[in-house]
Amino acid sequence: MKKKVLITGGTGFVGRSLTQLLVENGYEVSVLSRSKRENKPSISYCIWDIDKQIIDEQAVLEADYIIHLAGENIAGKQWTSQRKKAIIDSRVQPVQLIGSILKKRNKKLEAFISASGVGVYGAVNGSEICDETIKLADDFLGHTCQKWEDTADSLSPFSNRIVKVRTGLVLGKNEGFLKKMLPVFKWRLGAVLGSGKQYMPWIHIDDLCGIYLEAITNSEMDGAYNAAINDNTTNMFFSITLAKVLGYKIWLPNVPSFILQLAMGEMSQIILKGRRVSSDKIENLGFHFQFKDLSLALRQCI
Repeated sequence: MKKKVLITGGTGFVGRSLTQLLVENGYEVSVLSRSKRENKPSISYCIWDIDKQIIDEQAVLEADYIIHLAGENIAGKQWTSQRKKAIIDSRVQPVQLIGSILKKRNKKLEAFISASGVGVYGAVNGSEICDETIKLADDFLGHTCQKWEDTADSLSPFSNRIVKVRTGLVLGKNEGFLKKMLPVFKWRLGAVLGSGKQYMPWIHIDDLCGIYLEAITNSEMDGAYNAAINDNTTNMFFSITLAKVLGYKIWLPNVPSFILQLAMGEMSQIILKGRRVSSDKIENLGFHFQFKDLSLALRQCI
């Protein structure tokens, strides 16, 4: 009998790729969606609406594993007080709703697996390599990820394992942050942002989905794991590499930090600051990244 996986945020960039991988590996997948969609072989779509506290309870109760990917795009709009609240609520409230059903029906999962972000270590520039044991950050990104993870941990009475996947910048074909960068770089107008010294922990979509599959299949996987390549990529190296893959050398000067700060406000810290992260924990568990070379990963995505 096939194991069943329920995914929140399953219609997004990561969710679509992950759903396909799970089906290919013999799982039945239920995807929570705000709109009714046509079911496919081994994929069913279930209605939910967090604002109205509506969710398909049967989908929750039938799940062996739940993967929580849902959340407002952190870089989607300016960080007003209202926007910050929406970013946090969109990550926390789905878990609370799921938890209320698990508690009410005394249901226990094999694993609850939640997305998180390397932003848990804060919008900071520095040479320290962040592993999963260091002190978490006292800023908006840090607080957002901590609340996200704390809410996931609150489900520990109802799940044998709680796994938190601290994700870096995700590379994929015509998706994610590359979707915004590529048009500019293809016009040969790419440039380094700010000092260019800020680190950009990245991961290819295939490897990220592989980590989620590992979280299901490997019963030793529990707690927080960094999901990013530990290759010390900076914004300068990333920009130069992307331009090279597209066949040219960057000729424009760096975009000054103050211009990005004026245009984006507090949100500019997403692109002007970044920390190094360690991938040792997930690799020591036996996980092998398919893409560890940035140039090869970019070529596969373009």
